[in-house]
Amino acid sequence: MGRPRATSPAVLERLAFELFARKGFDETTVDDIAAAAGIARRTFFRYFSSKNDLVWGDFEGQLRRLRALLDEADPHAPMMDAVRSAVVEFNRFDPQDVPWHRQRMQLILGVPTLQADATLRYASWRPVITAFVAERTGAPVSALVPRLAGNVVLSACVSAYEFWLASGEETMLADVLDEALRQVSAGLSAVLDGAGSVSA
Repeated sequence: MGRPRATSPAVLERLAFELFARKGFDETTVDDIAAAAGIARRTFFRYFSSKNDLVWGDFEGQLRRLRALLDEADPHAPMMDAVRSAVVEFNRFDPQDVPWHRQRMQLILGVPTLQADATLRYASWRPVITAFVAERTGAPVSALVPRLAGNVVLSACVSAYEFWLASGEETMLADVLDEALRQVSAGLSAVLDGAGSVSA
């Protein structure tokens, strides 16, 4: 008997990641993934617009989750503490999912053909932080300081992921992110006290 047909994005992702691990991302085609899943090529495109898109999973759903975590933040908590807590929680995964997430991030941060996609996705992720900071400070989202916060938090997260991937599997992602965001928050907090002084 052949492999049962894949009928969900999650199943397709796992099958594709297995192929990427064996053959490499660039060497694996959509046809390869479809064949491994027992589906037609056109069926693959009902789930994902491209092979690159598959690597990112439900990115829009994850953005909604990050916004929800920020919306639920304690309004009395220091702003950067709220950002740190939300981002760390956003990046928590069940233990059985960590190896898959590690592979996903190794692809995103390590495969040159995915870098253009990464730039576009970051451009969607960063404004979530910017909007939260703008709302908390009363500054417009176009102001310098909310933009700065969005960029700095994103850079801290990317650096934390790079460190995590280069470290042993015993290293906890949440701990690395927490430390990275504490470091940048210390510097940002003083700047954010004057948010709105430079606006556009």
